[in-house]
Amino acid sequence: DAAVYRLSSEIALVETVDIFPPIVDDPFDYGQIAAANALSDIYAMGGKPISALSFVSWPVEVLGVDQLGKVLKGAASICSKAGISIAGGHSIVDSEPKFGLFVNGLVHPDKIIDNSGAQVGDCLILTKKIGTGVLTTAAKRGELTANGLDEAILSMSTLNEEAACVMREHSVKAATDVTGFGLLGHLGNMLRASSIRFNQPLRAKLYYNKIPLFKDVESLLEKGLCPLGSQRNLETAAPITTFSKDLRSEKQLLLADAQTSGGLLMAVPKVKVDVILSDLRSNNVLESALIGEIETGSQAGSIQVEL
Repeated sequence: DAAVYRLSSEIALVETVDIFPPIVDDPFDYGQIAAANALSDIYAMGGKPISALSFVSWPVEVLGVDQLGKVLKGAASICSKAGISIAGGHSIVDSEPKFGLFVNGLVHPDKIIDNSGAQVGDCLILTKKIGTGVLTTAAKRGELTANGLDEAILSMSTLNEEAACVMREHSVKAATDVTGFGLLGHLGNMLRASSIRFNQPLRAKLYYNKIPLFKDVESLLEKGLCPLGSQRNLETAAPITTFSKDLRSEKQLLLADAQTSGGLLMAVPKVKVDVILSDLRSNNVLESALIGEIETGSQAGSIQVEL
């Protein structure tokens, strides 16, 4: 999820960057979401953010600078919650607005959480709902009510900090955040990386009915409201994924839905599941769902989805 550079035997620098065009209309919300999304990679690695730089491309003659100011205020508000400042950055004039952050964090070299530590018997926990790609696409096409995006905006602008704290407290060894490649894509990456690390082919079993979903996303998918990125994700994941025969096509697509500022997906030993779920809830993490487990398999990275 991020680059890590060892500075000493006790300190490593975690570095990440994430930039994208607006996915919501309100510029303040856009800035908040972009900042939370960029910070998420630091948290997914078990790190603590220390600073950020911003990047802006902006059609000044079309949108002016007032809207940009609101984007920056939104980002600054989220960085303030993370305990850091936007210390500088770079801006260019462009035909399409884009915004994002370069974020630095710190982690002990022996306490890095990456996506290659999943092992047989681990259980999979997810900390945010799935479906932001569907909802933002529906909003762009006028298929949502005025407040139809409220829950998704709250989710996307919520930091993964509390969930990361729980991971660190329980020495979780494997995690990733669910973003542009969808749940199937990021889980597949975790399985392949862990299979290589432990020289053992790993697969995962997911239970669709245990995966937290935003309201109405299934019905919106039935109307064809889905970003192209999600469709590409499913095409990529299909060769390694076996779906239950009872799982309709829109539900399959939802598992590949391209997320923005999604939750953390962590692989944890079965003996720690109950206490980790309890701590996630007591720390007011948005979701704390047990959605599957890691198994041995003949094909590294394969995924079986049951209802």
